[in-house]
Amino acid sequence: MLHINEEVSRCLLCADAPCGKKAARAIRALRFENLWTARELFAEMNDAEIAAAENACIHYDKPIRVAELKKCLCSGNEATCAPSGEAGLPSLELNFCDMVCENPFFLASSAICTNYEMVAHALEAGWAGVFYKTICKQDIREVSPRFDAVRKEGTPFVGFRNMEQLSENPYDVDFDILHRLKVNYPGKRIIASIMGQTEEEWVELAKMAEAAGCDAVELNFSCPQMRLTGLGSDIGQNNELILFYTSFVSEAVKIPVIPKMTPNVMGLTKPALSCFFGGAHGISAINTIKSITMSDGAEVSGKKTVSGYSGKAVKPIALRMIYEMTGNPILHKAGIEKHMDISGIGGIETWRDALEFIQLGCRNVQVCTAVMQYGYRIIDDLKLGLQHYMQERGITELKKLVGEELKNIVLPSDLDRDTMVFPKIDRVKCIGCGRCYISCADGGHQAIEFGEDRKPRIVGTKCVGCHLCRLVCPTGAIGQANRMQKRS
Repeated sequence: MLHINEEVSRCLLCADAPCGKKAARAIRALRFENLWTARELFAEMNDAEIAAAENACIHYDKPIRVAELKKCLCSGNEATCAPSGEAGLPSLELNFCDMVCENPFFLASSAICTNYEMVAHALEAGWAGVFYKTICKQDIREVSPRFDAVRKEGTPFVGFRNMEQLSENPYDVDFDILHRLKVNYPGKRIIASIMGQTEEEWVELAKMAEAAGCDAVELNFSCPQMRLTGLGSDIGQNNELILFYTSFVSEAVKIPVIPKMTPNVMGLTKPALSCFFGGAHGISAINTIKSITMSDGAEVSGKKTVSGYSGKAVKPIALRMIYEMTGNPILHKAGIEKHMDISGIGGIETWRDALEFIQLGCRNVQVCTAVMQYGYRIIDDLKLGLQHYMQERGITELKKLVGEELKNIVLPSDLDRDTMVFPKIDRVKCIGCGRCYISCADGGHQAIEFGEDRKPRIVGTKCVGCHLCRLVCPTGAIGQANRMQKRS
């Protein structure tokens, strides 16, 4: 039996894939959890097209088994495989800081949006807007190399470290770029990210953003690798400075002001209050986490330094910090949710990732590391995956998903500790590798037996329902049984 995720993860996601546009698009849809579109595309492919795709595959080991992928996806599922097209799918339109956005997906201020051509390409691909790379009046001098990655068991990198600073363009050039983008793409949302060294500089840059026609201005209080002190995350770690600079900018311009917060603090409750009392219209969170990687390939003339960490690995941290703002009773009492919208950032690769941020109260999400890894093209599956999910649930407006999971986040003391869920083994899917047995024996409760038949068996008297076995199973053969009362 073919394991779909394992097979799809082997695909190199080639540029101008020789296997053909339809096969490449179907596999990419699977890779980014857009099952509906993948099924439709595979259903459209006949045997000759599939054979041609496999023959053209340039994988360094063995071709991707396209025929097997179709068989697994569509066998017995003809109804779900029937092409439905994009007509009739729900709208992804959402209001953010009083801006109507065609969808919630924006480019995050970073290396993925540093010139006109890059941003134009992304907007034409379907991104709703951009937080342009931070503009400043400083002399930006970057290091080389400035990227590193954390990998696990041959997977694409799960964590990404960067020492990238701000835009290297002259600031007047960047504002001209933003002006041209707004003129040529009036339906898109163009947001300038800025960083000043004094209150006068913050105000000057914000006014230039407004004059350029930008829809909003983001205040970078969070970059963790600035060459000079008193900038970036040095501001985001000081609540008085957050209030001070936010107030100055908010009073100087009429467009929405959106501070970008650092995760390198104990929590975001007090910084969020500073933004609120400073007159901010929204908050971007989170920027990268301060980190060190020890790879020789990322040394700069033999030296290493502290810099920012992003990618899939930081998503749970980002979600926790979003919840500190959207689910905090102190902030609700102050009425923040009525006056400030949240733009979620941190480890967003798929539509499911974006959905989690939206369900915790975000009205906008920003993507960076996933674009650096896979390109602007992921917007197709971000949008379609979310639209199909809404359609399945019968939801016609994206705003109905905003904050819907907040009611299900509780304190550890409020969790149900009187019931448990046993793991359940699917004997058909199980291949007898014994990974569950090893993990339970050495890292769990010794509640799995593994006999000569190479089939694991749950020992009910020892199992505590921790589900470590389910998480390590490489084939998805371990699921969940019904919840039941714990034994006395």
